[in-house]
Amino acid sequence: MLYKRFGRTELQMPVFSCGGMRYQFKWQDVAPDEIPADQQENLEATIHRALELGINHIETARGYGTSEMQLGKILPKFPREKLIVQTKVSPVADAKKFRETFEKSLAYLQLDYVDLLGLHGINHAESFDYSLNSGGCLEVAKQLQAEGKVRFIGFSTHGPTDIITKAINTNQFDYVNLHWYYINQWNWSAIEAANRLDMGVFIISPSNKGGLLYQPSEKLVNLCYPLSPMVFNDLFCLSHPQVHTLSIGAAKPTDFDEHLKTLELLDNADKILPPILARLESEAIKTLGEDWIKNWETNLPSWEETPGQINIRVILWLLNLALTYDMIEYGKMRYNLLGNGSSWFPGNKADKLEDLDFRECLSKNPQADKIPQMLAKAQEILGGAEVKRLSQS
Repeated sequence: MLYKRFGRTELQMPVFSCGGMRYQFKWQDVAPDEIPADQQENLEATIHRALELGINHIETARGYGTSEMQLGKILPKFPREKLIVQTKVSPVADAKKFRETFEKSLAYLQLDYVDLLGLHGINHAESFDYSLNSGGCLEVAKQLQAEGKVRFIGFSTHGPTDIITKAINTNQFDYVNLHWYYINQWNWSAIEAANRLDMGVFIISPSNKGGLLYQPSEKLVNLCYPLSPMVFNDLFCLSHPQVHTLSIGAAKPTDFDEHLKTLELLDNADKILPPILARLESEAIKTLGEDWIKNWETNLPSWEETPGQINIRVILWLLNLALTYDMIEYGKMRYNLLGNGSSWFPGNKADKLEDLDFRECLSKNPQADKIPQMLAKAQEILGGAEVKRLSQS
């Protein structure tokens, strides 16, 4: 395993982290005796495999159902100083409830402290205020830190780049969990802001949210050759020194195997990546046209400013991926969260276009005439049954 300094925490962080949202039994709390033995055995085997590989960062959240409870049956068996344990608690209006929720997390984990506590989901102005207002959840987190129950404090986010950067620039956090990978590089400026303040940078879900890369399209496989799409994406992310660790949401012990192929390639990333990047970019231009690729995002309105609160930017992004790389299943998964994903995936689908007039909100976009047609095409290709966030499933 390779390690990077995790910003101001000074922790030596493995470049792969063991994310804890895919090996748990259920997304809701249950009584301990309801967890099937085979489910617990699989989780414990996954943790043993991670630690054998040197992946000693175990990351979970109160929102991950039975994950903490199940980890509590295995983590105390290891030397505590050899683990980096992270959990996350969502900011709420009542900071006392934030503390109560954290105490439940710590009890489930059966640990005296966590190394990293993340405020889970600073996604919009409301969660920002719950976190940073006087008497808010960050103050409680700092009290927990003073009590020795938390070593370092960060936040996770699925929000827009401006909210992420605003939270980073408060300089109140030691690290950030955020999305950034080849198919979605919107948050790069937030990563740069985090680096300026010497914060740790943890990339959320690069293989799932980064494109369902464990079941890639044949076209994507061919374009990424000789690497698998998963290894390509890992190498792309880790070739940037500003990125410290990628979450592997392992559901079973073998889920680490493909990722490990990345490690021996890192020293040669500057030779391996350019031809693959060139093929991917060339295919996008060939499929969608250079004019579209260069300026489809120019001066797009936010979903709040769009008639029907249509999330134009996200919809066009998903359509581009579907048309260029045959990433249709990924597009469907993400598209059908719209209207049903709350602050984690805001805005609506393009399923009610006939009564909406986009002329004013698109007046500064050079593709204004084409965008309504592309939105209709997205609905045709990607539309389907509503999808719920995993934690709501």
